[in-house]
Amino acid sequence: MKNTYFDLIDQSYYFPQEGFDLRDGYLNFHGISLKYLIDKYKTPFKLLYLPRISDQIKKARNLFNLAIKKNEYKGKYYYCYCTKCCHFYHVVKKALSEGIHIETSSSFDIDLILKLYKMGNINKRVIIVHNGYKTEDYIRKIVKLNQMGFDNSIVVLDSKIEILRVKKYADELDMQFKIGIRMAINEEPQSAYHTSRLGIRQSEIMDFYRSHIEGDASFQLKMVHFFVDSGIKDNMYYWGEFKKALKLFVELKQACPDIKALNLGGGFPIRNNLGFEYDYEYIINELVNNIQSACDAVGVDHPDIFTEFGKYTVGESGAIIFSVLEQKQQNDAEKWYMIDNSLINTIPDSWSIYEKFILLPINKWSNEYSQVNIGGISCDHSDYYNSEDMNQQVILPNYQNDDDEPLYIGFFHTGAYQDAISGYGGIKHCLIPSPKMIIIDRDERGNFVDTVYRNEQTVDEMLDILGYG
Repeated sequence: MKNTYFDLIDQSYYFPQEGFDLRDGYLNFHGISLKYLIDKYKTPFKLLYLPRISDQIKKARNLFNLAIKKNEYKGKYYYCYCTKCCHFYHVVKKALSEGIHIETSSSFDIDLILKLYKMGNINKRVIIVHNGYKTEDYIRKIVKLNQMGFDNSIVVLDSKIEILRVKKYADELDMQFKIGIRMAINEEPQSAYHTSRLGIRQSEIMDFYRSHIEGDASFQLKMVHFFVDSGIKDNMYYWGEFKKALKLFVELKQACPDIKALNLGGGFPIRNNLGFEYDYEYIINELVNNIQSACDAVGVDHPDIFTEFGKYTVGESGAIIFSVLEQKQQNDAEKWYMIDNSLINTIPDSWSIYEKFILLPINKWSNEYSQVNIGGISCDHSDYYNSEDMNQQVILPNYQNDDDEPLYIGFFHTGAYQDAISGYGGIKHCLIPSPKMIIIDRDERGNFVDTVYRNEQTVDEMLDILGYG
């Protein structure tokens, strides 16, 4: 009996599943024919399926509002998108079309906000949460927003020094600032705990509030912010840090009733394998219930709940499609599939932090399969994706180098951070160009519309950046 790749997937997971199915032997992504895109645009290419962004926002908002209603919670829920995850206009515009709010991380983000305002994508009522280290340029631009009438601009203090910089502008311009305080958490690296460089130590925040904020008309303390880099997970570590943040919030709320918001920094996970399981409804209900219980225990009002979902918002909208150029059998145990671009350049998280992505073939599902390594075409030893580092087997269909149709493969749910980290459109390792980017949306009738956002980089574009004119 033939053990095909389809048999393997069908026996190992529920298939087809959300976002993935087969049609005429070829893989579809959210109903989109990847074979059609390959024939039209050739590989390699990146794609962003924008309707997935709307789906994710609606899912989180509905689940939070359901938990709020179920628990008779008195605060509201606000969904923020952190622009650092993916700054592209088409992504931010799609997110904003769902009525969400914005989180910024640097001074250039303010210029992005001003562009969005000029283009009519936001109004001055939008809530803007300013995170990140506040350079002088960053603070000046936040001041400009306030002067323009963006009244829901909240400066989240990342250190105790920052309040002195904000205070200088408050005094000089006779302005009042809405501010938040970020609590430094104990991070969970692989080896041992250490305190994050971001935020203010929990043990120092109450004294900081009393000495620098309480009674000063320059400031309105509106938000307590905490962020867990590994995201919102159902484990002892996350709930332990969450409980510390709740304890701090209720202490500050008792001293300062004007505080209205608790910001749950850190995002929800996204699917990185076909067997992914995460009970979003349960986790959200636990978050809401715990906040409510902590507030009720000391008799303070329930805060508005803010989230800053970046990867969750855009990650599952992205994919990168490659052709396998050649298979190489380097020894009896190692088979290499060489692709037509570089993993270092296109999916930097795959080699820098060994991030896992859903990897599936587009064709040849009826072939037998084997364990393989994926190799990029750069000269760097680290330009690969394999089972050892990914902690999950990399299995793909067998094929022959002289097959009439090459093997096509796709890395899926790559929409977050990859272009920001690799420096989209800049200089790439070995001068291997950035692939073309395809944007897919639906028109008013619900039909798919695919457009080229930008073609593959040309040699002239790269040499111009390098100064060769």
